[in-house]
This record gives sequence, structure tokens and C-alpha cells, in this order.
Amino acid sequence: QVQLVESGGGLVQPGGSLRLSCTASGRIFSIYSMGWFRQVPGKQRELVADMSTVGSTKYVNYTESVKGRFTLSSDNAKNMVYLQMNSLKPEDTAVYYCRVFASGFRGPPDDYWGQGTQVTVSP
Repeated sequence: QVQLVESGGGLVQPGGSLRLSCTASGRIFSIYSMGWFRQVPGKQRELVADMSTVGSTKYVNYTESVKGRFTLSSDNAKNMVYLQMNSLKPEDTAVYYCRVFASGFRGPPDDYWGQGTQVTVSP
């Protein structure tokens, strides 16, 4: 029901910046949360940042290692979520996945994932 399209990954030098974008489309009744995970080969996928909306209030959580460097934002009218990544470090290198927790009409909410976009931080 839900499709996610990601963009913005690439190669950047340490200290540089990238901006990831994710657009959700399809038969969506309600989106409860949107965010980003990342994964490196041989390791478990981990949360980077996640945003939930209750009424008009947004709740954003970041993993400790990216606090102060990454910023999550959204454009609700377009069902889009962004991840601004500043002061990038080599340890940020990973495949980044957009995640949406959403429900269709008369169905339970479920997780939907993008295909992933590679972020490489290297001299």
C-alpha cells in the first residue's frame, strides 16, 4: 500500500554535509511516525532518528551518536521526511533506510521501508 522513495545519499568528506529525502506515497490512511535507520555490513540495523506526531506536537528522537549533528524534519502536506546530516564522520558510513509506520484504511499500522541510499564519508 505504501511506497517510499529515497534520495540524497552519496560520497562526502569528513566534516561535510548531506541531506536525505524520503517521500511516502500510496493508499495511506494515517502516518504515525517517519524516520531513518542505518545499517553497515554484518551489523544490525539501528535507529538514527524518528519523528512521531500527536496532534500538532512532534516528538523527535535521535540516537546519541548523531545528536547535535543531524536534524530530522518533515513536510506533512507532501508526506516527506528529511534528514540533514552535518559534521559527518567516517563512522556515519552506512546504508540509510527511510521507515514509515503507517496504516491503510481498515487495516492495522505496519512498517514500510525504502530501498536504502548509500552514505559514504571518506577523505
